[in-house]
Amino acid sequence: MAADNSVTPTDASREPRENDPKDGAVYQQRMKAWYPILHPVWVIAALFVIGVVFIPVGFRLKQISDDVVELSVMYDGGKGTGECAITQPNQDKTCTHTFTVDRDMTSPILVYYEINNFHQNHRKYYQSRDDPQLLGRVGGQTKIQASDCEPLNQLGDITLNPCGLIANTLFNDIFKLVGGNSSDGKTLKMLENGVAWQSDLDYKYSQPTGFKSEQCTSCEDCACNPPDWSCINNEAYSETNDDGDTVCYRYFYPNDNTTQYLHETYPKVISPIKGVMEERFIVWMRTAALPRFRKLYGFIDKDISKGEKLTFEINANWIVNRFKGSKSLVLSTTSMFGGKNPALGNYFIGVGIACLLFALLFGLKHFLKPRKLADRKYLKYKEE
Repeated sequence: MAADNSVTPTDASREPRENDPKDGAVYQQRMKAWYPILHPVWVIAALFVIGVVFIPVGFRLKQISDDVVELSVMYDGGKGTGECAITQPNQDKTCTHTFTVDRDMTSPILVYYEINNFHQNHRKYYQSRDDPQLLGRVGGQTKIQASDCEPLNQLGDITLNPCGLIANTLFNDIFKLVGGNSSDGKTLKMLENGVAWQSDLDYKYSQPTGFKSEQCTSCEDCACNPPDWSCINNEAYSETNDDGDTVCYRYFYPNDNTTQYLHETYPKVISPIKGVMEERFIVWMRTAALPRFRKLYGFIDKDISKGEKLTFEINANWIVNRFKGSKSLVLSTTSMFGGKNPALGNYFIGVGIACLLFALLFGLKHFLKPRKLADRKYLKYKEE
């Protein structure tokens, strides 16, 4: 019987198949590579350099954080505690709190509200919104969009616009700065515009399609009657402008008889002229990643001297005792890294000290009992 002299084809001799990877250095893993050898001297030197750099950087970061002036008060602790605690939603309780400035504060001085133990990062919560609706679409909601907004999509035959859990749990406490002077003796004013991201204002929110508004020449001559206008109780909307004058508007919302718009849900905090373009609403719609968070309410654009007293009037409506949370009012200056954050400097100092300690230990080990790199005596062979 003849011997089988056939040869199995090698990769070079066989015919290429359809799904073969390309014959390139990247695809065939033939690229040249550099594998660093962790020599003890270089490791010790690297740890020493990291420690020498990180420790002074950490102290500098800590100093920057300590330079930030922060004042805060928990006005509702959620268990009936706090000077402005409430037990029912929309209780309309008003109280005042006076801050005494313990150090000079440099503008801008940011005014936040801080909420604890409220999980905006829950998947059901942060998905509960209809983005096309927030961008102005009226009607035409898909089943998926309606499902995302449940259970706050409709109330009986009334459609909520905007729908969803985020929009309909809007923080509606009101803060007013009613007392305090700047370093130059002028009365302080808290500004509430300019707190939202400009990209959100430009691309993510818009009044409903068909909305229109008009400023009246006088409040006495400002009829707001259907069908051309849809003012609440056929009464024009009035507000005080930046000059302290009262101005009146009339407005029209489409499908107003079958739709509850944002200004109707939150008449105290949402202007019917701005609607979903109200900046405090847009700030709220940016959900927080952690259960304890701050959101920007306004800012003061004047410097404040040490010893000055700032009095805030707080109108409490947003309830926290049902989820065992708390609410605080916070005033803070800023630094190049944002607000007060001592943890960042402490992390740098901790890592630097750890690196120096490891450098010292490894250095002593290498000095007292050095080990030759790739010493064969440490190789262990299997016994035959």
